[in-house]
Amino acid sequence: MHPMLNIAVRAARVAGNIIAKGFENQSDLMTEAKGENDYVTRIDKEAEQAIIHKIKQSYPEHCFVGEEGGIVEGTETDYKWVIDPLDGTTNFIKGIPHFCVSIALMHKGRLDQAVVFDPIRGELFTASKGAGAQLNGFRIRASKARELSQTILATAFPFKDKSKLAVYQQSFNKIFSQAGDVRRCGSAALDLAYVAAGRYDGYWESSIKPWDIAAGELIVREAGGLVTDFSGGNDPMHKGEIVAGSAKVVQQLVKQLKNV
Repeated sequence: MHPMLNIAVRAARVAGNIIAKGFENQSDLMTEAKGENDYVTRIDKEAEQAIIHKIKQSYPEHCFVGEEGGIVEGTETDYKWVIDPLDGTTNFIKGIPHFCVSIALMHKGRLDQAVVFDPIRGELFTASKGAGAQLNGFRIRASKARELSQTILATAFPFKDKSKLAVYQQSFNKIFSQAGDVRRCGSAALDLAYVAAGRYDGYWESSIKPWDIAAGELIVREAGGLVTDFSGGNDPMHKGEIVAGSAKVVQQLVKQLKNV
């Protein structure tokens, strides 16, 4: 395992322990609203702080960007950690056991290491650039589905900005009418990890933040999947929109999303 990936895994497990304990005792979450249908808890903040502290023990000069804490500058500007300490906070608050820790390392602007950890199921998805993707140490491969009619897809609704619902519904109706079925589970990072493991054949979402998809994007790519934005371009993190899956499925999804 790459040394920096090893540190990321340790950090994810530390955060996962905090999250699992919080999930067992939900009486003291101290939930706050960050925006419409957008929440943060004491556990989100503690988990992010624990991740940064753990990584800084080995790499004190690195930079960080986290969902809760924003940007933490460092002198080693070539290295930036992109962190979502608890992706799926609403599920966590409601007692739905589907959420994860997401940690990615970017080197000179490119994704280099990635971890998505589900502390409830004990599933650890990892990837290093050029070295493939793993689930609990075993190699995983993305689906090779070719036709939408044979697929199980995943997506997310624009719940934070419902003014975009009409446009989303147009694309959803087109895709759903052709797909085998579609899931909406509430954690972008886990959705992408499931695409990498072949559990989903494809995934699409818009209005998404870099920390939601950074780790998942690399894991999908290293599992042999294709990742694009809605126009088929190669910059989903900056566009704030993502399509992932087998090459044929992504091509068909992009075709539908372009025509909305």
